[in-house]
Amino acid sequence: MEEERKKKIAVFHGEARIGQIYGSFTQIQLKPEDFSSPVSLQMALSRIYDALIKSIESGPKKKFVAEVRFKDSLGNPVFIAIDLGETSPPFKSENVKARILIEIYEEE
Repeated sequence: MEEERKKKIAVFHGEARIGQIYGSFTQIQLKPEDFSSPVSLQMALSRIYDALIKSIESGPKKKFVAEVRFKDSLGNPVFIAIDLGETSPPFKSENVKARILIEIYEEE
């Protein structure tokens, strides 16, 4: 009974799109703070350039990912990516449904 009170579960339903990316490109990201000043943008572009050079040196390595989209309890859109590994997932279509389970609990 004590365990039940300390745990809350929420289930969301959304959609996912399956696609391929080059695994070495996962470090290439632009963040909102990268646009805060010209120097920040220049540092971000340098970081992206370094990641591109490293990926060219190590060779291409494809990964399958799922881009999952759903709305939270307040109606805000949420996007997450799920790494599905290097082999093709067993889905017939690239557009699939997603069930998102969030468990909130307190560690003792």
